[in-house]
Amino acid sequence: MRTLTPDKAGPREWIGLAVLTLPTILIALDMNVLHLAVPSLTEDLNPSSSQLLWIIDIYGFLIAGFLITMGNLGDRVGRRRVLLYGAAAFGLASVLAAFAPNANLLIVARALLGIAGATLMPSTMSLIRNMFAHAGQRRTAITVWMTSFMGGSAVAPLVGGIMLERLWWGSVFLLGVPVMLLLLAVGPWLLPEYRDPKPGRLDPLSVVLSVLAVLAVIYGLKAVAEDGVGVVPVAVVLAGVALAVGFVRRQRVLDDPLLDLKLLRIPEFSVSLSTQTIAVFSMGGVMLFMAQYLQLVAGLSPLESGLVMVPGTVFGIVGTLLLPRLVRWVRPAYLIGFGALLAAGGMLFFTQVDASGQLWLIVAGHIVVSLGFGPPMSLTADLIIGSAPPNKAGAAGAASETSGELGLALGVAIFGSIGTAIYRSNVAVPDAATAVQAETVEDTLGGAVSVARDLPGEAAAGLLESARSAFSTGMALGAGIGAVLVALISVLVVTKLRHLEAGTGDGEAEPEAAEPERVPESAEACRTA
Repeated sequence: MRTLTPDKAGPREWIGLAVLTLPTILIALDMNVLHLAVPSLTEDLNPSSSQLLWIIDIYGFLIAGFLITMGNLGDRVGRRRVLLYGAAAFGLASVLAAFAPNANLLIVARALLGIAGATLMPSTMSLIRNMFAHAGQRRTAITVWMTSFMGGSAVAPLVGGIMLERLWWGSVFLLGVPVMLLLLAVGPWLLPEYRDPKPGRLDPLSVVLSVLAVLAVIYGLKAVAEDGVGVVPVAVVLAGVALAVGFVRRQRVLDDPLLDLKLLRIPEFSVSLSTQTIAVFSMGGVMLFMAQYLQLVAGLSPLESGLVMVPGTVFGIVGTLLLPRLVRWVRPAYLIGFGALLAAGGMLFFTQVDASGQLWLIVAGHIVVSLGFGPPMSLTADLIIGSAPPNKAGAAGAASETSGELGLALGVAIFGSIGTAIYRSNVAVPDAATAVQAETVEDTLGGAVSVARDLPGEAAAGLLESARSAFSTGMALGAGIGAVLVALISVLVVTKLRHLEAGTGDGEAEPEAAEPERVPESAEACRTA
């Protein structure tokens, strides 16, 4: 395989990178601010419990379901084109959501936001892959891209809290409008267009199978997390798995598969994908416990809870920004392995938290976990994108994002089920509670807190102490399991990727035959793309 020393990216590419961070920041904001708006949204639109769940969940469902399709669409018709069309659709759907007069229309708007959002992340990742051929620069660019997502998550509680205090609930959706307008204004001039010169035919059946498989698995897992193991959610998950098996079998026989399974034979791709899935799985479970602990045990408001999480996010950003320098001197496998062990150590802080509201342990644990996970998540993203052929960069980015969504859904479902089982077996229902109240208490910690408001003082205090203690026990067990799983990541990575040298690929370019078509640029072409 002939390799060349690639030209380094210039000012235009780095300015273009700043443009690519805009949709990334927006997605992070949009994923975090809605929960703050739920109380005022509920008061204004009066949705049923089922409608409220769909308002919250359908966005993530459809993002996950359409990632693979949209990533491949970008490879075939042009990554910049898909990004800009998706940005326009996202902006319009944001306006529709902001001014939705009823719950049903808001659900439709959130669904459209999810489909449009699925175009953004694969497109940005694949454009970075093509704009930064020099591996060292690409690694720095992905670090900046990852940091922008973390920064968006950090400021979301602050921005959302301020807007909701002064404006109506719909204002949080309008955050996307100026961001997308700016992207549409400068993107055609700053972002180059790339597409696969021989894309092949997009297989409609593969699209349907991939979307339905991901939707079914995530929907079923979320139902398990919310309502416990039952016949219907388990059947939905199994149906999703069956559809996924059918999808994989079809990809093996297609000349132009939607997901090229040959990518899984590349150790850097498959191991990094597995690492991301396990990391997000464990982190998702711990964060599920942490969010509830801060509000229902420590008694903080949603805004205060968000502020408590800011230091951890800041340290995660710092750790991620150190990556480009560290990887010059340390092998990627050792960096990822050490980061995973550090994150596992941070999870052990959560095993020591009890019902007394020890915020310092929560803050310290979150800082260590975030600091540990920052470099591995950025470096595995770089390995996934860098190991895939340039003409498959969109599909590779979509696979990375989909694995994260599935890992998060699995983490919430499994850790949530473990925590619920421990909680129910340890909570003590007071004699003063009615049968209905007893059922509510045994359901969730939130239910126990609600029931306690209606009980006499001594009974309420006893219930809260028991419920919070039971929840803390479940959190400790879940965090311990997460720590073990994350520690195993280091073994997997060091075993499979130790052949990669420090600074791997810093002077390499991809083989010319694998390079996708770069569409000739002109002012008119930019305007019409």
